[in-house]
Amino acid sequence: MENVLQFNSPRFESSGFEPPSRWLMLAEARAICEAGSAVALWPVLQLTPRGDGHAVLVLPGLGAGDRSTELMRRFLHSRGYDAHGWGLGQNLGPRAGVEARLMRKLKSLHASSGKVSLVGWSLGGVFARMMASLQPDMVRSVVTLGTPFIGSPRATRAWHLYEQVSGQPADDETRRHLVSPTPPVPTTSIFSRTDGVVSWRCSVEQPGAAAENIEVLASHLGLGAHPAVLYALADRLAQPQGEWRPFDRSRLGAWVYPDPARAQ
Repeated sequence: MENVLQFNSPRFESSGFEPPSRWLMLAEARAICEAGSAVALWPVLQLTPRGDGHAVLVLPGLGAGDRSTELMRRFLHSRGYDAHGWGLGQNLGPRAGVEARLMRKLKSLHASSGKVSLVGWSLGGVFARMMASLQPDMVRSVVTLGTPFIGSPRATRAWHLYEQVSGQPADDETRRHLVSPTPPVPTTSIFSRTDGVVSWRCSVEQPGAAAENIEVLASHLGLGAHPAVLYALADRLAQPQGEWRPFDRSRLGAWVYPDPARAQ
């Protein structure tokens, strides 16, 4: 099970995407306000669809751990889900043993409660897509938040950090930290054009029979606590198995959910 992320992909090849501007990167400070707005709107968020109690595994971004996803998991618990952190400390990339431990956790959750939904923030979404591709029979759905799964890793502002914490070159031809094929399960990519860390173009999924994009107006660091993201997450996870439908952004309007088709 080791090194399953070591494969080449034509979708990984340089696409000409540029990393976010320095102004957008500086604007990441707004993540504090986004988290505050989620707390302020908590009673309103409790009006979102309730889940059926199935397990949801939440994977943090690069350099982050389960504390970064605590608010998101509390929200999912409040909506009736059995939400779990990944339990592996800081996400330092695909180091030895990480992938095997994630697959064991997925199998354990599946054995105890059936198909598992995977929610991955940034690099955590790369792991989520990998797990769903390897074990689609165990995965109910995948939702990624600002995850770079196409283009070059140098189209992010985090590639230096990735190299430092993972000990691997970001553009190593033998070890790609991107997962290109759309998993064979319902898949949603939530992205923001104002993402100051990951080029939003790297997070645009090819829409399909059960694959979609949801655009929000958020920072990268605030995606896991942004009210619009939490609303969309609850809506996506509440869908009954086998009854997937595209997200209806018209309920709250384009000022909350811009038309992601502009990205195509």
